[in-house]
Amino acid sequence: MNERNQRPIDISCCFEGCCGSPFSDQPSKTKQKYVSENNWVSTHLKTVVGPVPVVSTRLTWRDKLGMVAVRLGIRRMSYAIRPGLYAVGHPGRNSYIFVSANYKLSFDLLRKHLTGLNAWVLVLDTAGINVWCAAGKGTFGTEEIVRRIRKTQLFRIVPQGTLILPQLSAPGVAAHEVSRLTGFKVVYGPVRAVDIKRFLQNGLKASEEMRRVRFNLVDRLILVPVELVFLLKYLLYATVILLILRALGMNLFHWRTIYPYLGAIVTGSIIVPALLPWIPGRAFSWKGWLLGLIWATGVNISQGLLFSDGVKAAANFLLLPALAAFLAMNFTGSSTYTSLSGVVKEMKIAVPAIILSAVLGIFLSIIG
Repeated sequence: MNERNQRPIDISCCFEGCCGSPFSDQPSKTKQKYVSENNWVSTHLKTVVGPVPVVSTRLTWRDKLGMVAVRLGIRRMSYAIRPGLYAVGHPGRNSYIFVSANYKLSFDLLRKHLTGLNAWVLVLDTAGINVWCAAGKGTFGTEEIVRRIRKTQLFRIVPQGTLILPQLSAPGVAAHEVSRLTGFKVVYGPVRAVDIKRFLQNGLKASEEMRRVRFNLVDRLILVPVELVFLLKYLLYATVILLILRALGMNLFHWRTIYPYLGAIVTGSIIVPALLPWIPGRAFSWKGWLLGLIWATGVNISQGLLFSDGVKAAANFLLLPALAAFLAMNFTGSSTYTSLSGVVKEMKIAVPAIILSAVLGIFLSIIG
């Protein structure tokens, strides 16, 4: 019988995590604004627990524009969809359940690669954060999965179904606990959504290639625009300050003064991510400082400061590497090369050193 015409089955739950979850379903303390569903919800599927939104697997120009905007840092912290249960195609009680974050960029990539399939998509409340970061922060975790299953009454729609979780969610999820509390089988899917169909064809088995986390040059450079847009407002502030100083008689608003800092910004936010695997050392701040030192040396040589103006040269050696190191350290949260404990340790050492270097550099610049 066609699943589309099957009558929904009402099933009682005998697992403690569904009808009587030990996890309280506390409302969010912050009011989250969600992206409108008009663009990607095509219709609703009737189920025993009520209508479930059916999402389109084709990304429209609005979806693609939203992706570009988020890559540029626009609406990055509010690009979220409403948590809950969604359908792709015409799923039934034996269809797989894909679990995703409510960060719309993650959700869009998932639904795009579910074209031609009949599946359920369980969207967790990760506060609009992507899967990997949410797993690290604990919002994509065991409690939220169990809570969302209970709240959507998924156990009545897909009795003892199979949850397919993104592999990058593994740090936050105890699969055996989810199974024990809900009765659902938990399987970790491939790293990339593009491999989902091959994963299904292989009988829910991922090859070594599907499990491999890539972080190549393109992956790293995709993250650069967000950092540059973030810096733009500070560059505007700096421009205003320079114009004010110029009006007061201190003319610093000229190319010779500005390009060393622009170069340090490019070094820390673009060159370091691009050359990340090949720069010596492990700490990102060190990598940024090292390339920043090279840049500062080039600036001092080109401006003839090494032997003619030691104070200005010293200021460049203190300020430019510090700026590049700070920007490079921002990249730790986007890299597969880091861990939370490692980042915390690095910040404890690097941040005070960067501040001290910058203060001394500014002092020498004023003297100069």
